[in-house]
Amino acid sequence: MKLGILAVGHKLPDWVAAGCDEYQRRMPRELPLAIHEIRPEPRHGKTREQLLAAESVRLRAALGAFPRVIVLDERGDDLTTLALAQCLRDWMQDGRDTAFIIGGADGIDESIKSAAERRIRLSSLTLPHAMARLVLCEQLYRAMSVVRNHPYHREG
Repeated sequence: MKLGILAVGHKLPDWVAAGCDEYQRRMPRELPLAIHEIRPEPRHGKTREQLLAAESVRLRAALGAFPRVIVLDERGDDLTTLALAQCLRDWMQDGRDTAFIIGGADGIDESIKSAAERRIRLSSLTLPHAMARLVLCEQLYRAMSVVRNHPYHREG
């Protein structure tokens, strides 16, 4: 099984890219994590709907390799790390490659949200998109450490 983060945006700060690279490197070979940057649509007088529609075309093209889609959404399910680890266990048993979508500044087109298998949120706080990418990488690594009984995650 493979994990992918499809993130609308580019030009991340170096520290975000370095953090994401570190967590990608730590993931086990049987569960590789790749980040796919999706070019945001130039704003130039376009409506929000036009921006989201253009970005959704790019997202759909990148989603072709991922039968399971999880959307990060502020109104999504609020999971604990242990709940995310259980999802990861279930997904690994199922074996389907899984994509996590992080939208751009204007969000994610409703058609992609409605087609997703699940919507989750990382926090009740508003996170910058670059930070959301880094937090998701870390949480996927942490969930995998729980699955493998690795001491990285400590409850208590």
